[in-house]
Order: sequence, then structure tokens, then C-alpha cells
Amino acid sequence: MVKLKAHYKGIPELSEEPGKKKKKPKLMAVVDEDNCTGCQVCVPFCPVDCIETVPTEKYDIPIPPVQIRFDECIGCQICARVCTKLTWDAIRMIPTAEFEETYNILIS
Repeated sequence: MVKLKAHYKGIPELSEEPGKKKKKPKLMAVVDEDNCTGCQVCVPFCPVDCIETVPTEKYDIPIPPVQIRFDECIGCQICARVCTKLTWDAIRMIPTAEFEETYNILIS
């Protein structure tokens, strides 16, 4: 049982209420939609509730992947840690400046 608890050490408790962004994050969470299984394990762990399912029309598959609402993401890295520890490895964190340049999206 001790070994099992050690596996979950980096996973925080679920948040009771979603928070709000207070400042521009240093990192942004990006989902690799081709690698995401759509399990949604990350969703309840997001402290600002900014993870949602990709609309089914986009892929027309039974279980679509998730996506991040970038304007709400606080860069806490919890979703990436949860995804890596509990399921897959479909969420990566990238520096906000690199994110803005790569995706041509300004984060406030």
C-alpha cells in the first residue's frame, strides 16, 4: 500500500471550486490531441476548470480528446502531472512566450 501512495504523491486533491486567473502564466498546457485517449482524468483536477472535450464534429469519433481553454489556463501543470501519472502522456507544458509565437494566440 505504501508503494501505491508514493505513486500518487504528485497528484493534488480535487478542488472544491474553480479558481480564476490572476496573472499571465509562465507556462501553458497544450494537449496533443492525437495522443489523448479522451479519458478526461485531467478534467476534475483542473483548479480553474479550463479543460473540455473537443466538439465531436471535429473528429467524428466516439470518444474525442480534450482541449484546454487557453485564455483560462493558469499554467499550474496539474493536468500534465495527472495525465502522465494516471493515464497517458498527452499534455505538455510549454513556456507562454513560445506558445504565443507558435500558435499566434496572445495570453493575458
